[in-house]
Amino acid sequence: MTPGSLIVFEGAEGVGKTTQARRLVAALERHDIRCEHLREPGGTSLGEAIRNVLLEPSRTVTPPAEALLFMASRAQLVTEKIRPTLSAGDVVVLDRFFLSTYAYQIHARGLPSQEVQAANQLAVGDLVPTITVVLRLPSNDGLVRAGKRSGHDYMEQLGDDFHARVGAAFDEFVTPAWQAGHAECGPIVSVDASGSVDEVFERIVHALTPYTPQLNVALTGALEQEVAK
Repeated sequence: MTPGSLIVFEGAEGVGKTTQARRLVAALERHDIRCEHLREPGGTSLGEAIRNVLLEPSRTVTPPAEALLFMASRAQLVTEKIRPTLSAGDVVVLDRFFLSTYAYQIHARGLPSQEVQAANQLAVGDLVPTITVVLRLPSNDGLVRAGKRSGHDYMEQLGDDFHARVGAAFDEFVTPAWQAGHAECGPIVSVDASGSVDEVFERIVHALTPYTPQLNVALTGALEQEVAK
């Protein structure tokens, strides 16, 4: 069986990761590509319980505990959902993965990078994304978008300085120099998240095609359908 593809959507708050992940899954499924759309934290019974703990606005979690809870959710998701789906030759579209840990827990929280990276390796083993798409907006623009949603989770309430550090981290992650020192993250591409949902989706498809040749017929068909609307 041909190994499947792991496509990760990353970025700061409000950049449209979930919207575009759903859009991609729908486009691939219309062309008979089997997909699993998952999110972090979450995606399993254990992961969803951890998500409720982590994102509850009234709860206080220390940074080390926060990082380890994310790792526990990730370890379960990799074993229970991601590896079996990839082994079946199918596609996993994942809303956040370990770049978020590097951005939020290492860069923004200030946790020691070597220790966090070691915990992440324990959680994922040798699993490397096929491609990670980092959607980018100025952090204030993303927070404005996020603010239009009903309610605010714990992460969205952490303040402008925190989110500026997160945004700066993602800006660094898309540079060749950073990627050269972090082979465990696989290839990372930057996509401008400004404009309409359709405009951003078109940019995403063009960014994916060099890395997902087995999906390109479906991706090309998805763009043709958009043009024909």
